[in-house]
Amino acid sequence: MDGFTVWFTGLPSSGKSTLAGLLGSALAARALPVEVLDGDEVRAVLNQGLGFSREDRDENIRRIAWVAKVLTHHGVIAITAAISPYRQARERARETIGRFVEVYVDCPVEVCMARDIKGLYARARRGEIAQFTGVSDPYEPPAQPEITVHTDRETPQESLRHILQHLETQGWLQVAMDAVLVPHYLTEQLRHRWGGEFERRLVEILAGYVHPEEDALPPAEQEQVLARLRALGYVD
Repeated sequence: MDGFTVWFTGLPSSGKSTLAGLLGSALAARALPVEVLDGDEVRAVLNQGLGFSREDRDENIRRIAWVAKVLTHHGVIAITAAISPYRQARERARETIGRFVEVYVDCPVEVCMARDIKGLYARARRGEIAQFTGVSDPYEPPAQPEITVHTDRETPQESLRHILQHLETQGWLQVAMDAVLVPHYLTEQLRHRWGGEFERRLVEILAGYVHPEEDALPPAEQEQVLARLRALGYVD
């Protein structure tokens, strides 16, 4: 398959790294080549000399985009999780990479502050950290992202399902029946119809498909099926 880049952008503590990790695990469960480039980790390894001026932030994004481009051109799905606060820098990254899916992790700054276990927002508001995005430095939301998730009112698994649904329906990912048991675009319809019975009903259907002569899978096998579905992002 052709590689592409999924570029997560959003305020600090909005949930970018969490979703990038979940998406990476879901794609790895499909045996797809995937690499996650976390902004903090890349800065610590490749960009130690950069600060947080606009010029340095733009250079940080330029370097991440270059790595993502190399991965993409070698058939890898690159997943980046970086604040990338400036719209122009993100557009340059899109031009550099080519096959690019922007995911806006939308979350009110008040919720991000409440989640901030490191206390960085509080320190920034006290003036202890300069040029902190969301406090003393602006964040420019994407004008037309391919995907928007709202992490203040969605669980991480709900956001993951939304992302996978888009990647499938827009042709970035194949719905491979040997790896994906239910297309994601049907999942929400089934959840709405079955409510709290979703997991049990889904396992029953799978049991009837795999062992049509038996009434149900043994409990141990049911747990294996559920573990697989969780890894693929279908159940919580």
